[in-house]
Amino acid sequence: MELRSVEELMDLMYACRGVRGTPDRAGRSVDLHEHALRTAALLRRSRPADKELQVSGLVHPVGRLLRPDAAATWGLHTADAIRALLGDRVARLVRHHPWHGPSADDDVLSLRQAHEEGRLAAFDAGVLEDWRTVLELLAARNSRLGAVD
Repeated sequence: MELRSVEELMDLMYACRGVRGTPDRAGRSVDLHEHALRTAALLRRSRPADKELQVSGLVHPVGRLLRPDAAATWGLHTADAIRALLGDRVARLVRHHPWHGPSADDDVLSLRQAHEEGRLAAFDAGVLEDWRTVLELLAARNSRLGAVD
């Protein structure tokens, strides 16, 4: 499935509400929607100018809804779904999501760190609607870049 609009992406993100992620080693699982918001908020704090990195933290769980039966490849499904909308960099970051092997890429490491911190953190990360403008800007920029190629 390829997401064609920010609205489709937002709908899918809202559908993550109440869906629990895979338990960690301690047996804790998190609500995917809340975890995505916390991960993105942590990335916004640590890398305020890097909107693509922040958005990769926000959208990383959608593959779980697209292919709930394919746990080992959720990152790949998310990347495929969002590439046309949000661009190659966001797709690459999501594809190399925390459980897809080692990485020397600083951006991937930042995403992984925020992902782990987001599992344990307890703070108000805002609401998904707070991200609409950033998503729309990235989608518009990616659309313009794609039109040039």
